[in-house]
Amino acid sequence: MSTSIFAFIVVLGILIFFHELGHFLVARLFGVGVEKFSLGFGPRILGKKIGITDYRISAIPLGGYVKMVGEEPDAEIDPKDIPISFTHKHVFKRILIVAAGPFFNFLLAAVIFFVMFQIYGIFVLKPSIGTVLEGKPAQEAGLMEGDLIVAIDGTSVELWEDMAHLIASSNGKTLEVTVRREGSDFMVRITPELKVEKMFGVEIKSYRIGIASGTDGFIKKLNPLQALSESIIETYKWTKRTISGIVRLIKGTESVKTIGGPILIAQMAGHYAKRGIASLSFFIAIISITLAIINFLPIPVLDGGHLLFFFLEAIIGRPVSLKVREVAQQAGMFILLMLMIFVFYNDITRIFFN
Repeated sequence: MSTSIFAFIVVLGILIFFHELGHFLVARLFGVGVEKFSLGFGPRILGKKIGITDYRISAIPLGGYVKMVGEEPDAEIDPKDIPISFTHKHVFKRILIVAAGPFFNFLLAAVIFFVMFQIYGIFVLKPSIGTVLEGKPAQEAGLMEGDLIVAIDGTSVELWEDMAHLIASSNGKTLEVTVRREGSDFMVRITPELKVEKMFGVEIKSYRIGIASGTDGFIKKLNPLQALSESIIETYKWTKRTISGIVRLIKGTESVKTIGGPILIAQMAGHYAKRGIASLSFFIAIISITLAIINFLPIPVLDGGHLLFFFLEAIIGRPVSLKVREVAQQAGMFILLMLMIFVFYNDITRIFFN
């Protein structure tokens, strides 16, 4: 339990810090004054004031915020503060300031992936078969343990990942697979079957032929450019998976029971922390991507809601009326409150009834 709590604080602290750092840095870049940079909500526990900015840690560690000068459009602004007022900046600068928070969460994930790939490299498997699953297409085609797949539909494959990609993206089309067994090559025809898996509550669909890899492989070291490329690809993959999961939740094709809150995050953080810093870092990257996507949702209280209002302002040439903003904010708060109650309910149900 203590490991889970500590890991939860570390994970949440890193995620919040980078998110708010994005808002802060871009605000300062555009000359907006920042009154508070807070990790956590509620009463101030400790901190230090530098210039006009109070850098603080607050009592409730379930979020954070950056309080900018002139952040509320209807607030009275001292004339001398107009040059550093958020509201008085061009609408596109305000858009960039708000978008910087979730963007920095994407950036954090990419940086973590980059460091992991640079330090550890990538373990590359050769396309050799370790296990043939009973009753699956590979067994029906006569494949055996120890076989090496050397080509699919005439395309040579040297890595398990390349082979798996060709099969997964086949859309169920019958493939011509060239196999090497005891030094001799032969060809078989295999029709992949649809496979559905879940990872971090996200449903992933692909096509498989029913084989598992052997242990024949090696660590491929990456230069900085390769690590950078792989980190961007990995961030994109997890972003795509997370968005797909949210879309399925909205459509009702994904069970809402997969949604978790702080308790589930704490449990998972503790689990990955016990497995080592690399596993915990990977977990932070995935949660950071999820946080970024959620913040881009057009819910008024979130960054996405503010962005929606600013884009409307850019289109119509004037700010959205105060009455509309107030109603939207109240609706957004209600949605978030209901969501918080629901995820806590899911977490408690998962603990006591599973």
